Amino acid sequence: MSSENAVVIFDELVTECGFKIGHATLTKAAALNALDLQMIRLLTPQLQKWQQDPQIAMVFLDGSGERAFCAGGDIVSMYKSMQQAATNKEHPKTSYALALQEFFTEEYQLDYLIHTYAKPILVWGNGIVMGGGLGLMSGGSHRIVTETSRIAMPEISIGLYPDVGGSYFLNKMPAGCGLFLGLTGAFINAADALYSNLADYFVPHDAKVTLFTRLLAASWQEDLLHQTLSSICDDFHTLHIGQLPQGNLIAHQDWLTNLATQTDVVQAVNYIQTTNADDNKWLSKAQKTLSAGSPITAHLVFEQLRKGKDMTLAECFQMELGLSCQCGEFGEFQEGVRALMIDKDNQPNWRFKSVEQVPKAIIDYFFENLWSQDAHPLAHLKAD
Repeated sequence: MSSENAVVIFDELVTECGFKIGHATLTKAAALNALDLQMIRLLTPQLQKWQQDPQIAMVFLDGSGERAFCAGGDIVSMYKSMQQAATNKEHPKTSYALALQEFFTEEYQLDYLIHTYAKPILVWGNGIVMGGGLGLMSGGSHRIVTETSRIAMPEISIGLYPDVGGSYFLNKMPAGCGLFLGLTGAFINAADALYSNLADYFVPHDAKVTLFTRLLAASWQEDLLHQTLSSICDDFHTLHIGQLPQGNLIAHQDWLTNLATQTDVVQAVNYIQTTNADDNKWLSKAQKTLSAGSPITAHLVFEQLRKGKDMTLAECFQMELGLSCQCGEFGEFQEGVRALMIDKDNQPNWRFKSVEQVPKAIIDYFFENLWSQDAHPLAHLKAD
């Protein structure tokens, strides 16, 4: 089932009791397994096939190399595709919009499939897990982090916003955590991921082979698949929990709870920026990222979390598809990618210089309904 040049490798491992484990590995290690459309179009049908296969007990999703599970969507490829589409002289705007819509529609369908998967999906979140990588990981039924896990939603730096279901899972965190991570793109580790409901278990990376051996030796039963995997993961978590690194979120929870009480984005940004972080490298770095980030993104983060708080998962993905398409149309996203990933001058020319300068009408534009409910490309996602 594997191919030497495949960007995702699939395998089926036969357990001692006759069930199989579906194993999917992202293989673009040199690009930190950044997610592109080709990978999405391989993963989606294979996951659907495994979901229907009565012999598959569970799915194991990981990334090749030691550095990353998945460092996000392949925004460089996306940028180039959008630039190419813009050269369509007859219909540049239409080609441009369709290129964006195609990628995000298929990415969010994959993320939703993982969230609603009928069988257990174990996601091995080793190393860097950012953006689109977190979209894959957040929906897993069994999410494992390791001693090297570095997790972030860094879209403030590229003029996008925390998509891939961020409107949903950032709202499931303790008070203020989701807003802070969205506004600052701050990195969190394994302890923070467990605390903020982004992960379920801690297992050191060098225990991965031992875990696989245990999975293959397990007595899988059709009506106990989730329970069996949970029991195994619990055992490994309990065995290794003493190696868990110290996190940052729990130590700042009172401060984050106060952040959650800020009534608008200007207040929230000022609250973060005016906090004394002289002796706190983690917070100081977060402040710097927020200062250099897109003021429009800051508004989008605040508004998406406000709106997403009362939305189902399906509704969040539907809202985000429109938001993502509007981000590409507006130009802030392209400028952010250019400055960070293409020219690498780290000098993005944001449309506005501060959150105070962003007009309400601009933010309203991003949240406009682009389709009627029946015509929405994600209308088929079930209400949950």
